[in-house]
Amino acid sequence: MLEFGKAPADTTPNDLIKDTTEATFMADVVEMSQTIPVIVDFWAPWCGPCKTLGPALESAVTAAKGAVKMVKVNVDENQAIAGQLQIQSIPTVYAFWKGQPADGFQGAITPAEITAFVAKVAEMGDGVPEEDGGLDDAVEAAEAMLAEGAAVDAAQTFAAILGEDPAHAGALSGLARAHLAMGEVAQADGILSTAPDEIFNAPELESARAQVALAKQAENAGPVADLTAAVEANPDDHQARIDLATALHAEGDVEGAINALLDSIRRDMQWNEGAAKAQLFTIFDALKPQDPLVLTGRRKLSSILFA
Repeated sequence: MLEFGKAPADTTPNDLIKDTTEATFMADVVEMSQTIPVIVDFWAPWCGPCKTLGPALESAVTAAKGAVKMVKVNVDENQAIAGQLQIQSIPTVYAFWKGQPADGFQGAITPAEITAFVAKVAEMGDGVPEEDGGLDDAVEAAEAMLAEGAAVDAAQTFAAILGEDPAHAGALSGLARAHLAMGEVAQADGILSTAPDEIFNAPELESARAQVALAKQAENAGPVADLTAAVEANPDDHQARIDLATALHAEGDVEGAINALLDSIRRDMQWNEGAAKAQLFTIFDALKPQDPLVLTGRRKLSSILFA
């Protein structure tokens, strides 16, 4: 049982991240961890790895949105705490739950491992439902990495999450999309093919499969200029319009691709067993349901179908 000096009642923290001392450790960590998991970072100003690990931990704790708190202990200034917890090297990180150390690690670890660790600790809390807990916050953080172009870091984080929950549809979808962002289409396709049965048809995975399908098509897309000329020469050349849509999408002109397919549907929606409509739905599936391009495209499609 840890026995540190009691803190005044008014020192109980309300913020997510704070520094503590020997006088406030009981309130900041032991007492606080009775209701919410607390991550304790033992560091020193002269410790090089601490300067990288600390900010990364703070970022992951902030992303957890209150599911976990973080306390920082400068071991040079708080040697009694370090001694009682037998801290022999830094950085050392402990997770406290119900007043006792429940998990931890020593030394520097990767950003993906940090995110997964914080997610795991967050799920210790009684007030955090598993389905809405730390892993979902970790997925959100990884999605932010992917959106910022850090595909490798995102892939590592998604993989770490899957190590905790192999049936997390959001993480599996994210891992596939991260490989797509790195140009690794075959790897993304393979990842999706290994999805557990219980999530195989999850919306997140269906969306990722649509993105893989479009990426495969992009590998064989023809020149936009040539296909545009072909459509202008023969407006009823539906295959040319579909090929043009593929080429436009491959170049990032998603709106142009949607409009080309809508033009084909408007002219002959039954051509080749509705090939243009099928391709349009593939693009819709690859986007988020509330994407303005999807909403506008579906509205235009409805006006064509029910005119």
